[in-house]
Amino acid sequence: MGICRREFGRCLLGGLVAHRLRAAPRAKLLLLVVLEQFRPDYLELLMPQMVPGGFRKLSDKGAWFPDCRHLASGFSATGLATLATGAWPAQHGIVADSWYDRAAKIRVRASDEALLATTLMSEAAESGSRIAVVSMEAAHARLFAGTRKANLYWMDDHGQFQTNGAPPDWLKPFNERKSPEGQHNAKWIVPGVRPEAPPLRTLTYDAKHPEQFLALYKASPFGQEAQFDLVNELIAQEGFGQRSAPDVLCVLAGSTELLGYEVGARSPLMEQMIFHLDRRLEALLAQLSRAAGDTGFNLVLTAAHGAPDAPPSSARARMAVDGEVLAHRIETALAAHGMGHVEKFLYPFLYMDSSGFRDPEEIRKAAARAALDQSAVADYYTAGGDSSAHNEWRQRFCNSFHPKRSGDVMLSYRPGYVEDFGQGRGISYGSLYNYDTRVPLILYGPQFRAGVFERSVESVDVAPTLARALGVAAPSSGMGRVLSEALV
Repeated sequence: MGICRREFGRCLLGGLVAHRLRAAPRAKLLLLVVLEQFRPDYLELLMPQMVPGGFRKLSDKGAWFPDCRHLASGFSATGLATLATGAWPAQHGIVADSWYDRAAKIRVRASDEALLATTLMSEAAESGSRIAVVSMEAAHARLFAGTRKANLYWMDDHGQFQTNGAPPDWLKPFNERKSPEGQHNAKWIVPGVRPEAPPLRTLTYDAKHPEQFLALYKASPFGQEAQFDLVNELIAQEGFGQRSAPDVLCVLAGSTELLGYEVGARSPLMEQMIFHLDRRLEALLAQLSRAAGDTGFNLVLTAAHGAPDAPPSSARARMAVDGEVLAHRIETALAAHGMGHVEKFLYPFLYMDSSGFRDPEEIRKAAARAALDQSAVADYYTAGGDSSAHNEWRQRFCNSFHPKRSGDVMLSYRPGYVEDFGQGRGISYGSLYNYDTRVPLILYGPQFRAGVFERSVESVDVAPTLARALGVAAPSSGMGRVLSEALV
């Protein structure tokens, strides 16, 4: 019996597609590790000292993108929302950790209710996947999940993990075993040093101020370990990766972010935190191999943002910006020309009172010019699209700006400048600079091919790539592309 060329072509194409699908079996578990603060140069500088089965294994045997870029402001909630939705703040609406609501005249914190796009987790849940998110904060867990079908776990004000549903039988015993009370006055030491060596830090406990101990605990390897211990428990107790439909387990590791607020990107404490994280990843990969087999899981690692260095003490008075003082100076400059006034400044957004003016953009430009006269301010972007920045920097402003939430003018401080928290130390996140916006991305597992991909990619590419790997719809407002070069 004969066959025409068209039918032959269809059969050949179908055979090739079937072959490719067979060549890349879908893993039963996706483990997504989002480090809330992690710079790619940590890996470049510290890799020679890392253990074989942690970051080195992921980078050697996974698809490693050293230059993944959040081309928008680098706030924690913003980065998490961008990774979750595959969209920029201009689309998903989470423009910062908080912003000003003009109608209610209050400060609004980022939340899942404020999210204006669907998430990868919500799309996966609709397709039958079981979803779990482990976080330091309940708000971050809800925001990243974007669906009530997800099982959420977070650390409460006593260092105990809570959940959004009926607590599983194993959670109470786990909390009892891992209670932070056992770490009162614990010493953070460098593994392998002589016993008499002084600790890097002591987690001092004062019964009158328990919140101070908890802050130290969360920003230490002890808090980081608690999060990964809970991930281990979920895998063991809930059988993640053992069902026919793929499971998705996310850990939003917050200890590096919390420590970064205090000490900046580079310090002996941050270096040791990363070495501890490296060992935990090695143990996690070993557990996953035992539970699901080497081809039964994908592990994807990235970060919500990076961090600036802490300003040197000799320059802190100049580089730590008091937002109230900055807003007052802009107000004074505007008043001298009868150009309205500043209603509110929440870094990086100026909210102007333009009542009585026909063209609000006139007020915005005047405020932007007044801001640019201040030594701490490098660039601006207005709601009308006027900007002192050009090329990619202007695009970063555009990606960050939502017309209803970002006020009238968005400001960018000079490189290395941070917000002043009034404590004489610490840093802030949220800038447009590379130290805040560049993060690593590693895709490891049977559906990804090993290699180092030096071409820069964008954080909005993560969600559509993982949607393809899971076989689910991409989020509603996604702007990124599938990283096909990394897929088997």
